[in-house]
Formats: sequence, structure tokens, C-alpha cells
Amino acid sequence: MGDFFHWLTNSALANALNNYEWAFPIIQSLHFIGFALSIGTIAIVDFRLLGLGMRRQQASELAADLNRWTCAGIAIMLITGPLMFSTDAYAYHVNPSFQFKMVVLMIALLFHFTLHRRAVRPDASPVAAKLAGAMSLLLWTTVVFSGRFIAFI
Repeated sequence: MGDFFHWLTNSALANALNNYEWAFPIIQSLHFIGFALSIGTIAIVDFRLLGLGMRRQQASELAADLNRWTCAGIAIMLITGPLMFSTDAYAYHVNPSFQFKMVVLMIALLFHFTLHRRAVRPDASPVAAKLAGAMSLLLWTTVVFSGRFIAFI
């Protein structure tokens, strides 16, 4: 695995991101925009599931209306994240905050595309919908906080 990380960190793409002063901050800003789009739209649906807003609209309608934005945010995040990783692959790989973030991110994505999707259906149990909304908010908040700790550990 070390050979792969060495190759990745020395790749032309990683060198470009490391050698141009504004390259990494631009990619990082796009990553944050992707998170804002995805997590922001997911949180709107989660708050609706919890009964804390947007009560005039069904959760299923709201989720359908925001789905493009959610998927766009996830796509941006999943493109820019590996680009940032490539700039110092080995250091990220051994960072406990990064490892934790990746685990929670995978769980959050799996949860979103399975159980969360069931919870927004019109025929979903209100209790299940509230639990799904709360769990989703917890998972995505954990992803954000663990991502912030990467730089400090």
C-alpha cells in the first residue's frame, strides 16, 4: 500500500496541487461547497422528518425536489476529496481523524441511499421517519466534525 501512496503523492496531479499556491485552496473550497450542497439539502429533509420545518410539503416531495442538489453536492465532494487526499496520501491514510471520517462517511452515504430514502416515503411510519432524520443529522454532523479534526491530529 505504501508504494501506491508514494506513487499517488508524486503523481502529476498531486504535484500540480502541491506546487501552485492557489490550487489546493480552490479544491478545498469546492469540497466545502459540495458538503454545503449535500449536507444542507439532506438537513432540510431531516428537519422536515423531525417536524421542525417545511410542514406544508411532504418529506417525499421535498426530498425529490432537492435530490439533484444533494447528488450534485455528493458528486463534487467525492471528486474533490480524493484530489485533496492525493496531495499527501500517506499522511492522510494514517491520520485517525481521516480514518474515522471515511468510516462515518461510508455509513452516512449507505444510510442516506437506503434507510433514509425509505423514511421519506409517504407511507413511512412517523417514528421511523423521526429516527431516520435524527440519525442522518448525527451522521452528517460527525462527518463534518471529523473532517475538521484532520488538520489538527
